Amino acid sequence: MSRPLSVAILGSRGIPGRYSGFETLAEELSTRLVERGWRVTVYCRPAYTPSALRSHRGVEITVLPTARSKYLDTPVHTLLSCLHAARRSFDAVLMVNSANALFLPILRAAGIPVAINVDGLDRQRKKWGWAGRAVFGLCERLAVRWSDALIADAAVIGVHYREKRGARPVEIAYGVEPRPLPPGPVMNRLGLEPRRYFLYVGRFERENNPHRVAEAYRGVGGRLPLVMVGGAPYARRFMRSFIAGADPRILFPGPIYGAGYQELLSHALAYVQASEVGGTHPALVEAMGHGNCVIVNDVPEHREVVGDTGRYYRIREPETLAAALEWARREPGAAAELGRRAAARARRRYTWEKVVDRYEVLLESLATAAEVTGVEELSAASDPSGRGDLPRET
Repeated sequence: MSRPLSVAILGSRGIPGRYSGFETLAEELSTRLVERGWRVTVYCRPAYTPSALRSHRGVEITVLPTARSKYLDTPVHTLLSCLHAARRSFDAVLMVNSANALFLPILRAAGIPVAINVDGLDRQRKKWGWAGRAVFGLCERLAVRWSDALIADAAVIGVHYREKRGARPVEIAYGVEPRPLPPGPVMNRLGLEPRRYFLYVGRFERENNPHRVAEAYRGVGGRLPLVMVGGAPYARRFMRSFIAGADPRILFPGPIYGAGYQELLSHALAYVQASEVGGTHPALVEAMGHGNCVIVNDVPEHREVVGDTGRYYRIREPETLAAALEWARREPGAAAELGRRAAARARRRYTWEKVVDRYEVLLESLATAAEVTGVEELSAASDPSGRGDLPRET
């Protein structure tokens, strides 16, 4: 690059990443691009980023207000971010969340090329009523029509956009950089011993099935605790419905981020993934990278990520999850071996450096008006070895 190219990342809650996969992506991608010579700005929300923070590991931070509401938080903040970004001379913008496609015309009018990461199929999430599902369906169409590049984080999501929307998405999954830690303050506070607990991580929303995981755990023998990390600011009634009266072996420590989260991933006997919708789930990739035995709901998205390195169950049949957890409890050696295989798969397919390679090729092509005609061209550009070991296989 003859001069540092500039990119803005907007639509997430911001960095440092303390909420979900989009925030992790924003932090990992932005900081690595800065190391490669890019100028990067991330738009953040005040509830998740200190208002006085102006930079983070070389990334420029712009904190803008929003409406603290389940339905208005994301659109209001993205609208303000797009208006702000349109006055800046960014070479490209990365937008996340298909719902934000409503605001793509603001950036197009400013002449800024935009790639949008659509995540999963949000209209399938149970928290949205018919009106919400209709809006997400509209946003899918607008993302295809108004973006300069559309990113799917899993092959099954790419298939949907190709077959249902006539798009040519670029498939780029999430990454992992394992940071194993010794047992520390979080495990001490919760009374946990290495390889003597199960771990669930996710927002406590219906499509992530925390209630079904809690129900299934009643069928598991022994005394090992199940640590269910997470919460949901707009689903408190739902949370109370399964936390109250839950099996006493289940611990609910709330959301845990950073070093505490890495500590729990480093020492779990097995990790439970119970989601039904979405693409590549970052927490699942992170659990694999840390060598956890992963016990996953049997849906195509998880099959794509895990392959033959995990144990599958059917979330609508709680006894199948209980049986998988009971197997891990009784066969810890076999569970550990499965975890080692999962870690090897993550090293081959889901490293952040490979993920950032692909984003950099895409964003540079947008910034310099070079044409990227589809997934295969981008893959060849970012994987010159020709091995095809980027995270795209099914």
